[in-house]
Amino acid sequence: MTKANSEAIVQIEGHIVDSDILSEVFDLIIKAGGKFEIRDFVIGKTNVETSIAQLRVTAPSKDKLTLLLNLLNAKGCFVVTEQAVTLKSALKDQGVPDDFYSTTNFRTEIRLAGRWIKVANQRMDGVIVLASGKASVRKLREVKKGEMIVCGLNGVRVHPEFKSRERGDFSFMSNEVSSEKKVSLAVDKVADMIRLRKGKLVIVAGPVVIHTGAVDSLSRMIRGGFIDGLLTGNALAVHDIENALFGTSLGVDTSAGTPVDQGHRNHMRAINQVNLAGGIKNAVRKKILRTGIMYELVKAKVPFVLAGSLRDDGPLPETITDMNEAQAAYANEIKGAEMVLMLSTMLHSIATGNMLPASVKTVCVDINPSVVTKLADRGSSQALGIVTDVGLFCHLLADKLCK
Repeated sequence: MTKANSEAIVQIEGHIVDSDILSEVFDLIIKAGGKFEIRDFVIGKTNVETSIAQLRVTAPSKDKLTLLLNLLNAKGCFVVTEQAVTLKSALKDQGVPDDFYSTTNFRTEIRLAGRWIKVANQRMDGVIVLASGKASVRKLREVKKGEMIVCGLNGVRVHPEFKSRERGDFSFMSNEVSSEKKVSLAVDKVADMIRLRKGKLVIVAGPVVIHTGAVDSLSRMIRGGFIDGLLTGNALAVHDIENALFGTSLGVDTSAGTPVDQGHRNHMRAINQVNLAGGIKNAVRKKILRTGIMYELVKAKVPFVLAGSLRDDGPLPETITDMNEAQAAYANEIKGAEMVLMLSTMLHSIATGNMLPASVKTVCVDINPSVVTKLADRGSSQALGIVTDVGLFCHLLADKLCK
């Protein structure tokens, strides 16, 4: 094995010191059985300047080096090379060469004809397709035979999103259940982020927001013009409508917190009422539905997507039961989003996180700290975690925004 086959020069740039990224890179190399040598290191001299590190990375074999470089790529390291990106034809519809480059959610560029080209539609777990001189990320199932696919790591560089120093106030969120004082501080920060945003705010929510009494709070935020889209499942809409029509959620009185006689029927009665009306929008138009989150969304003409699952009762007419169609609808709705607020829904949060570029401000609120951890573990490292009751959070947030 020649030396050239077992070493490479990689570079990483950003707030790599105060974000602890550089130490993570060192640890990753050692744990993978490799070695590193710092060839050049320029540290940022101010709080806004970035640092640049260039490393010689060696591994026992070419295969192990390739594996190591793929791991480093996910941390934002790219191979220093003047070589153009490697392109190969898709073998068939939904089938690409085995060495295809699997994307991250970080901003990515490819080198072609001596210059770096930005990759559009950035998201994780996709492939990069080059067409008419433009590069974009596609899902594997969207690839057509003969399209040019980026393969390997040569000519590919990523730009990770580093947590800024201003995000330090959020450090407590992912570690332990916060006190009410800390929750109020987190709410202040989130409210400021919402007010200062220039793009869309999209809410990803689960039925817990209904069970915990957050209906009025979210309704106020919709009326105030703060919410630009809702991504959820059949259950939230069903229980929101159940609450609007019968004052219950899962058969429990939402005011008294006690079960009601025959309350277990109410969610099915709600679905039936919407079916008879011909859908949620028709139920609002016919004045069958007069309050609640879904009512406010329809009245304010705020788009929503209901993604179906195996658990669904009904489902409601607007619920998308085809998985691929639901994914596409979610992806379409988050286009142009500057901020996503995830409220107590692990599966929908992870699904949405997989579609988001790392540049989108992402806040995950859940009483279960493992939800925040899982979201980060699945690649959404930009997510800020707030561990608290979602009903309390929404109440405090609505009070801050809707004065």
